[in-house]
Amino acid sequence: MHFLDAIGTQHKPDPAARIVSLVPSITELLCDLGLAGQVVGRTGFCIHPAAQVAAIAKIGGTKDVNLEKIRKLAPTHLVVNIDENEKPTVEALAAFVPNIVVTHPVAPRDNLALARLMGGIFCAGDKADAWCADFEAEYAALQALPKGRPATVLYCIWQDPWMSISADTYIARMMAEIGWRVPQLDDATRYPRFTWSEELVARIDGVLLSTEPYRFTEAHADALEKQIGKPVYLVDGEMMSWYGSRSVAGLRYLRAMAQSASMF
Repeated sequence: MHFLDAIGTQHKPDPAARIVSLVPSITELLCDLGLAGQVVGRTGFCIHPAAQVAAIAKIGGTKDVNLEKIRKLAPTHLVVNIDENEKPTVEALAAFVPNIVVTHPVAPRDNLALARLMGGIFCAGDKADAWCADFEAEYAALQALPKGRPATVLYCIWQDPWMSISADTYIARMMAEIGWRVPQLDDATRYPRFTWSEELVARIDGVLLSTEPYRFTEAHADALEKQIGKPVYLVDGEMMSWYGSRSVAGLRYLRAMAQSASMF
């Protein structure tokens, strides 16, 4: 049996795989599938689950990896993500890592295929199936909620410059599960820059400030709300943007937001 990754590459099951993960959320998923002992390298941003990743060698960041450290770890598999890792880095690693597993979940239910891909390649299929059952239960609970009022919500991931998300991102599709859409901005990239204007504020019902990658705080939210005169809330960036294991808790987090009728 073969398993197809996000770019159509076929991967055979390998019970003896030595894995380097450059994706924090997938490092967590691999650990939760019982594969921590086979993950030989991870980024400094791979912080969950803390007790298990502490024993795994750090090899730099998601974009500035240490090639020589990875080479010495002699991995058989490298797990990367289209949004989080840069193509030149992945190409350099492909020169000595035999198997590059590319991921690209862009919607909540893509987590099912992601878990089965990791479970299939690394021979943890039973645990992946159990995880998928947990995900399906949480997703069903979210879908069972009465539909709230649709809202246009600007989700901010950075300031100086201000940056948001486009409709074809994982975060936007998470928000869409509870009837919230993101505004179309002039910058057509996946993570567009924008400037505040009266016209933009008039088109939105409110703003969400994410705790990552920029570390927005309640103070930022309070100041911005006073500036624009629309509701502004701080949200947990991990709950909104981390696919893999954290997506199950992310669905519960969404459900709590959907049940807070006073937000927008």
